[in-house]
Amino acid sequence: MSEQLTLIIVLVAVVAVIGIGAAFFLVRGRKAPKGTYTGPRDANDPAPTLTTDAPSTEASGPVATTETPETGVVDESAGTVLVPTDVPDPVQGRLARLRARLAKSNNALGKGLLALLSQDKIDEDVWDEIEETLLLADLGTEPTLELVDALRERVKIEGSRDPKQVHDMLREELIKLVDPTMDRNFIPTRHADRPNVIMVVGVNGVGKTTTIGKLARVLVAEDKDVILGAADTFRAAAAEQLATWGDRVGVPTVKSDIDGADPASVAFEAVTAGIDQEVDIVMIDTAGRLQNKVGLMDELGKIKRVIEKKATVDEVLLVLDATTGQNGLNQAKVFSEVVNVTGIVLTKLDGTAKGGIVVAIQRQLGVPVKLIGLGEGPDDLAPFDAEAFVDALLD
Repeated sequence: MSEQLTLIIVLVAVVAVIGIGAAFFLVRGRKAPKGTYTGPRDANDPAPTLTTDAPSTEASGPVATTETPETGVVDESAGTVLVPTDVPDPVQGRLARLRARLAKSNNALGKGLLALLSQDKIDEDVWDEIEETLLLADLGTEPTLELVDALRERVKIEGSRDPKQVHDMLREELIKLVDPTMDRNFIPTRHADRPNVIMVVGVNGVGKTTTIGKLARVLVAEDKDVILGAADTFRAAAAEQLATWGDRVGVPTVKSDIDGADPASVAFEAVTAGIDQEVDIVMIDTAGRLQNKVGLMDELGKIKRVIEKKATVDEVLLVLDATTGQNGLNQAKVFSEVVNVTGIVLTKLDGTAKGGIVVAIQRQLGVPVKLIGLGEGPDDLAPFDAEAFVDALLD
């Protein structure tokens, strides 16, 4: 009898231990410890967002949201660690790759000039053709006359029959026009107490949002911490497009969830977030606008003024379509008057004979071309280099 009682007690004890253990692991499974990554997110498990009140300034408006990329680990002690889903190409080497593409493109400027200058006899008809080639390449009247005069003088002194001599002569004169002495630095340094702020402006359809996404990739490749500000609040899905670019390289985007929100308010919030998070660079996307619409241009000035309540606007990049020719020059002039453009990004420079637009824009504004786009790929944006550009034209 005593043996049966002992057996019953042992069985009860075993059951009790199993029950307590099961309850313990059930509780542990329902409540994961803070800072622990519980697996990849899916469409039903969105990335965390940070919501802050809109500033009580000229830009007062709806609440802005900081959207972090969907990949990452949230740790309250260390903040959000952003893990890019796509690693951008390093800046070094991009220009060489794009130079090869430009050399293969339909650039009649260099090829046409070399053909004309290599003739046994260069008479007035040939000089007229050279002048026409330069004008068709959007070089501009004044630079064209300068280049023709310089070439005339050198041909008179040096002759023009040797192909290498012609190539070297033309290269030297074109480089002078493109001006390698201009400051083309586009990778800014953070201020001691705040980030460097870049505004990106331009008319509809030139690819501003895409350019910002590509530039974010360039900056991330240079180990810069970046925040994007989606101040294009009028174009449908513009903010989502920008956030998608940010997701790919682990860059957060500050945006409004309300269509038509005050763009200056979103820009203000982006800069505020950049200061709070001590990032290196804040890039602000702006809505496309026609240069002859006074109200829209005034709004662009307002965005800049509101940002300057928190920080300086260190760079204003104007995105231009290289194929627009004289119209692009008009755009550049008006935008420069409103927001003091400091640099040019030329898109669609591949497959065009309009390479002379580089010289024309720089001459008109006194502002350097800093970046060029030669394709639709995510890494088809490269720093502009005067000598490499001319070599590509003459290759």
